[in-house]
Amino acid sequence: MAAHPRRLRLLIGLVASLTIALGSASGALAAPSDWDGSVDLYRNGTFTTQKSWLWCTAAGVQIVRNIVDRDNDHSASGQRRYFEWMRRHNRYDLPVTAGIDPAGWTAGLRHFVDSRYRLVASETFDGALRSAVQRMRATNLPVALLVSKGNHGWIMTGFSATADPATSKAFKVTSVRVVGPLYGLQSRSYGYDMKPGKSLTTSQLRGFLTPWWYGPKRMVWDNKYVSIQPVPVANGQVAKSLPVVLPTPLPSASASPSAAAVVAPSPRPDPPSLAPVILLVTLVPAVAIGLGLIARRRPSGSVH
Repeated sequence: MAAHPRRLRLLIGLVASLTIALGSASGALAAPSDWDGSVDLYRNGTFTTQKSWLWCTAAGVQIVRNIVDRDNDHSASGQRRYFEWMRRHNRYDLPVTAGIDPAGWTAGLRHFVDSRYRLVASETFDGALRSAVQRMRATNLPVALLVSKGNHGWIMTGFSATADPATSKAFKVTSVRVVGPLYGLQSRSYGYDMKPGKSLTTSQLRGFLTPWWYGPKRMVWDNKYVSIQPVPVANGQVAKSLPVVLPTPLPSASASPSAAAVVAPSPRPDPPSLAPVILLVTLVPAVAIGLGLIARRRPSGSVH
């Protein structure tokens, strides 16, 4: 008779363990935190200055990794590795002085940070901004912005709105927070680039986030507002979006950084597997059967 309670405890422990595993597997898609009127993902120590005039997108990957992984990497070797890897994943064949195209930057964010990042080419400024804040709110991940017609890359790390984009479509974005990696190499009180975490009104952002245009070559993003957004993926569906091409160098582009003997970061793993979910679904019926067998074998007068 004593074996029955022990079996019951083992089965209950199994269910509890699987429940914990299920919670861990779905953590990347957890519901957003309580809404207080704004989101701000930036924290001190995450900013890094681009080590070359051409490496704004590489520095952007480094900044996003620092935010997402709570890392503190500011190495030139890391930026160099990101730049060279993303060059190999450009959609278009560009001279090295043209850097990374949006497809290359998207590939870098997906490979080194989170596989949910997708290129979004919007017809309007308002459409680009609204989808960006909705997806930031849903994922707690930063958004990459192609500013100055695609000549430069910023990271949007926060925003304020009149309502929660996670629960209401009637929201209005009142401000955003941005990080520009030129700060420290070319610092401005207003322009390219401002102090990290700078707050801009939507009207001010409109002056920076302008439609993509690369003069020497026609591209699929021409005249579109280009951003790279973390698109939530539900029920195993694959998020859809357009491809990407990155900014041409800033007019003052010149020196490249010296080599640094620092090991470049390894790629961030993909979001957790859904295998625990499948395991839980498979084992729950078996657990139920086991509990039923135990119940039938216990004395009819036992306390439940």
